[in-house]
This record gives sequence, C-alpha cells and structure tokens, in this order.
Amino acid sequence: MTVLAERPALDLVVLDFETTGLAPDRGDRAIEVGAVRLRQGQVVDRFQGLMNPGFAVSGFIESFTGISNAMLADAPPCGRVMSDFADFLGDDNLVAHNAAFDRRFLDAELAALGRPYAGDFVCSLLVARRFYQQAPNHKLGTLVHYKGLAHDGVFHRALADAEMTASLWRTMVAEMQQQSGVRSLRFADLKRFSQTPKAKAQAFLGALANA
Repeated sequence: MTVLAERPALDLVVLDFETTGLAPDRGDRAIEVGAVRLRQGQVVDRFQGLMNPGFAVSGFIESFTGISNAMLADAPPCGRVMSDFADFLGDDNLVAHNAAFDRRFLDAELAALGRPYAGDFVCSLLVARRFYQQAPNHKLGTLVHYKGLAHDGVFHRALADAEMTASLWRTMVAEMQQQSGVRSLRFADLKRFSQTPKAKAQAFLGALANA
C-alpha cells in the first residue's frame, strides 16, 4: 500500500470539471475546473478556472452549465489553466462525484501537457451507493438534499459542485467513522469501500472496527 493511500480520508482535493461533452478521446475538452483542498475535513484552499477549448460549445452545454461562449471567449486556453491546476494538485489524493468522468478529462488535459499527477481517485458516488443505499438516487443534488446539506442552489458549475461534493464527503466520512468506531479513516479504506459489493458494505464497516 502506498504512502498516499495511507493518508487520512479527510486530507485531499475534491474536484469537478465542466466540459464540452462526454468523451475527450473524441475531441471534447474541459471548459471549467473547480476544486477545494481539505485538511482534517476543513477547506483550506480553492481553485477555479474557466478555460477556452478553442471552439464554440453547443447550446445544450451553455444551458446545462450556465457557461456561455461569450464567457469562454475571454478565458485563457485550456493548457494555461490546467498547468496551474496541476501545480495546485501537488501530490494530494483526489475525490470526485462520478470520478470516472472527471478522471478522463484530468488525464487527457494533463497528458497533453506532459504533466503527471501523483494522487489516486476515490469516487464519492460509488461510496454513497454503498453507504446511503436508501437514497432515492445517488446524483450529487439528490444526496445534498437527502442529507440536508447547505448549498446555494447552484449546480453544474465546477467550484460549486466541488464544494457540495466536499460537504457530502465530510458527512459520509464522519458517519462512517461513527458507525465503524474508527477514529480516523484512511484514503485506502474509502477506496476499498467504494469497490465493495453493496451487499457486503455493512460487513466491511464492521470489519474496520476490528482491524
């Protein structure tokens, strides 16, 4: 197990991308990234950047994200913003809601710059599917309302979604620690939990207390 995996589950970066579409391998690009850095569960730093993908986005994306082509026309290019974001990430572990999506765009944008990153991902959506099995669904907005978490009503803007994901993450970790009796869960514990079959999720938490 790596040193990064042994780090606390509340010391990491929570990130979110808004994009031109679903598939970077088909030419889609990031148009906004937002992130918050947690230390002991507290937000200690933030990153937000609009970026110009080099082509116009569709009317659907403008409507869905609230990010217009006029806004992007004045934004710096993707490479400049993502280079700064790579510096921001450092060697922190990473959390995103539906992390497979965000990871595809992070990998694609940083690969284009030749910039690696050290941290590993955990998906808050996969953790929530196992921990909040009674939730109506596991979309970020639904879970925020399900847990009664404070929010400003803004969805599908990168920093706002990163902030809400961080709030959900802190809530899940605190409840899992209380339920398992473990005072400080590690990143590796949440990674393994996210990959545990739902039928075995409660047994996994019970086993943590006896580890």
